[in-house]
Amino acid sequence: MDDSKIVDLYFSRDEEAIAETKRKYGTKLRAAANRILNDAQSAEECENDTYMRAWNLIPPNEPRTYLFAFLGKITRHLAIDICRKRDSEKRSAVFRELTEEISECIPSSEMSVEEKAENSELSETINSFLDCHSSEQQNVFVRRYWFFDTVPEISRRNGFSQSKVKMMLSRMRTELRGYLERKGFTV
Repeated sequence: MDDSKIVDLYFSRDEEAIAETKRKYGTKLRAAANRILNDAQSAEECENDTYMRAWNLIPPNEPRTYLFAFLGKITRHLAIDICRKRDSEKRSAVFRELTEEISECIPSSEMSVEEKAENSELSETINSFLDCHSSEQQNVFVRRYWFFDTVPEISRRNGFSQSKVKMMLSRMRTELRGYLERKGFTV
C-alpha cells in the first residue's frame, strides 16, 4: 500500500493504518531503534511506541510524501530518550561515540530559552549545508548521524573503503563547523 493511502487510513481513524505501517516499515523502524539501543526488546517497544505516536500525530500532520521520514524521526527520538533514561555510564558506546564525534561541529545541546527557539533555524541551516553536497556525501552523513550506521556498514552500503568514509565524514564535520559559524551559530 502506498504512503498516501496509509495516511488516509490514519485520517479515517482506521486501525488498519497501524497494521499497514507495520507491514511496510516495521522492520526498518525496529532496525533503526536497535542500532541506537543495541537491545532487541527495547527496539521492539520503541517500534510499537512509534505506531502509537503516529496515531496521535496523524492528523493533524499529513506526511503523505514523507511517511517513512516522519516515522523514522519518531523512532529515533524515542530510542534516544530511552538512552538518556539509562544510567550515563551504561549508555550505548555507539551513541556516546557519535555524540562526541558530531558535537565538535554542532552547538551545545544545553541551550537557553532563546537558543532553543533557534533550534529549527539550526535544523534548516544543516539541511541547507547538506543540500550543497553530492547525494553520496549526504547519504554518508545522514546514515552516520541520523541512522547511526557504523563506518563498515556505510562502506558496504556505498561500495567505499572505510578510510574514504572516515575522511568524507571528517571533512564534512569540518565544513559544517565553518558553515555554522558563518551563519552566526556559536560552535
